[in-house]
Amino acid sequence: MTKSLTLRLIPALMMMGFAGVASASGFALQNQSGSANGNAFAGAAAAAEDGSTIFFNPAGMTYLPKGHTISLSGTILNRSIKFKNAGTNLTALNGAGNTADGGDAGGTAFLPHGYWSWSVAPDVWFGVGIGPTFGNKTEYDKNFIGRNAGYFAEIEHININPSFAIKVNDMLSLGLGVNFTRAHVAFKQGFPNGTGNYLNVESDPVWGFGANVGAMFQISPSTRLGVSYRSGIDFDVEGKQKMGAAVALPAGALFRNQDVTADGYETPATLSFAVSQKLSDRWELLGDLTWTEWSVFEKLTLKTKNAGLVPAGTTITSLSYNFEDTWRIGLGANYQYNNAWKFRFGVAYDQSPVGKTADRTMTLPDSDRTWLSFGGKYSLSKQASVDFGYSHIFFDDAKAARAVTGTPQVVRGNWNNNRADILSVQYNQTF
Repeated sequence: MTKSLTLRLIPALMMMGFAGVASASGFALQNQSGSANGNAFAGAAAAAEDGSTIFFNPAGMTYLPKGHTISLSGTILNRSIKFKNAGTNLTALNGAGNTADGGDAGGTAFLPHGYWSWSVAPDVWFGVGIGPTFGNKTEYDKNFIGRNAGYFAEIEHININPSFAIKVNDMLSLGLGVNFTRAHVAFKQGFPNGTGNYLNVESDPVWGFGANVGAMFQISPSTRLGVSYRSGIDFDVEGKQKMGAAVALPAGALFRNQDVTADGYETPATLSFAVSQKLSDRWELLGDLTWTEWSVFEKLTLKTKNAGLVPAGTTITSLSYNFEDTWRIGLGANYQYNNAWKFRFGVAYDQSPVGKTADRTMTLPDSDRTWLSFGGKYSLSKQASVDFGYSHIFFDDAKAARAVTGTPQVVRGNWNNNRADILSVQYNQTF
């Protein structure tokens, strides 16, 4: 293996390390509300039923009761991700025995969120939300036929979102939030020299900053419109790559212990338009259209951090990812059965940012998806309630023809019948 090949392999590691299958398109998470889950998150930027409006549209705090509102939710996300080999060319670089489909690369994760809102003045609210916004984990077996293109990826984004809202008049409310996000990623890839070794890339925890703004328009007593924008966040990523075992190469030290930086890791901006329409005392319709600027995640440029085999700050390479902007559309309904019970229903269609089979990675077998959801709310008292929501997500079948950087191998295969199940419970308290 030449030094040139050595250097070309590293950016592939970093690129795929920022990916994982999530409940929303790309590597975004959609789990910020136990109540909105029952509606497939349709109309979340206009609903303003509880503290989770801090995330979806901070202007919605003006529709919460005076005083304090606390909403605490927990979500269980279970995913099934099964690859089927369809013509991957085997080479000596793959290693003996590394020919399996990789098992189920999904798994189960618990995702908590918390929100607090406080009416600090007659027409002014302050609030804060905490929870994950991007993340999840993808892990194939180590003998996965596509291991040299990546068999393990993990992302963790924790967002802290202090927010303000003002009620301008009976028709208009405005909101503003600041986002402090802590990101951490890890990735493992087979080492393509036939030894069965692997490479491990793990980032240092890094903070990024962004903002979100929103407005709500009470067009009539029965009609409310919401618009919400959340900025992208650009992260200055630093990390370390290590070798899973020793390797007899002149450049082995580069793999075993090398500090790196990556330019180009940016989460996308989103823009949502939502409506809440009451049809009667019992029925309410919800809808939304959301645009996500996934095209910002186009390429990653990897550089050396410290002097070693190459000078510090040397650009090793830039590698294209080619994400495309996406749209999500959701429709939902609420039915007020009696004073205690409200039932929720929803459906949504969410585009994938991956447009070509060559751009679909092993750790992000993303595809267009359809949501089917239901849930409910039970009022324990005038001040306390419990929400629950369940969503089943159907993924379109997906194909990959992913070249392993710096090698003659192309991983070809299919993901059929991938799915995800999301179960949420949320407790709300006002005082």
